[in-house]
Amino acid sequence: MKQPLILAAAVLISLLPLAGQADEGQKPIHPVISSARPGAEKPKEAEQPKQVQVSGKVMQTMNGGGYTYILVKQADGNKIWLAIPQTSVELGAQLTFKPGMEMVNLPSKSLNRTFDRIIFSEGIVDEGKNAKKGTKKSPGSKGAIAVAEGKIKVKKATGANAYTVAELYKLKGKLNKKNIVVRGKVVRVSANIMGKNWIHLQDGSGDPKKGTHNLVVTSQAMPVIGEVVTAKGVLYGDKDFGGGYKYVVIVEKAELEIQ
Repeated sequence: MKQPLILAAAVLISLLPLAGQADEGQKPIHPVISSARPGAEKPKEAEQPKQVQVSGKVMQTMNGGGYTYILVKQADGNKIWLAIPQTSVELGAQLTFKPGMEMVNLPSKSLNRTFDRIIFSEGIVDEGKNAKKGTKKSPGSKGAIAVAEGKIKVKKATGANAYTVAELYKLKGKLNKKNIVVRGKVVRVSANIMGKNWIHLQDGSGDPKKGTHNLVVTSQAMPVIGEVVTAKGVLYGDKDFGGGYKYVVIVEKAELEIQ
């Protein structure tokens, strides 16, 4: 009798470890796994594009595609282009522009040119003092005549129909609707107005007080301020385009040759 009881007890004891293993299998314990690797750095936030603020003297302006493009000469002598929502800006004004995004090699279809470097700004700081928004002077009006830096002295063009700026004013009646040739330094460019570029030339002749020292030439060409060009076109005296675009002398549809 004792022997069967001992045998049964031995069988029960041998089954206990197996029962414990089955229990553990039903309730597995999983370690918490972190997605972060030990020692890994937190990802950095993307750097924000640099905002650039520019101050300086307005050297050139042109409008296109709803923007006014402004060439500014900074205090260190460097020049840089800015683009702001279209606004009337006076040449020679000392302005500070709101910080903007800098872009390189930017093509402008409306101006048919590429800017090596340009800053897109939201506008002028304290615009009320520095610019007259919504007002526009004609590109040939006396108030819009550029004041050239330093004394200008450009040699008169040679050949048939060649004249100085002063001579064109003096002979405007005789030369009206005739082909002429004139050489001068580009002191201002107003781009893409009425489908053409309005270029101001000065050669050192004429009287600044009377406005006979500055000649407006219209062309599809786009010269750069400071370049000396020879213009060949048709002269018109006392031409009125309407809307304030009135000229004592103007040369139309000119072909330009850069010297």
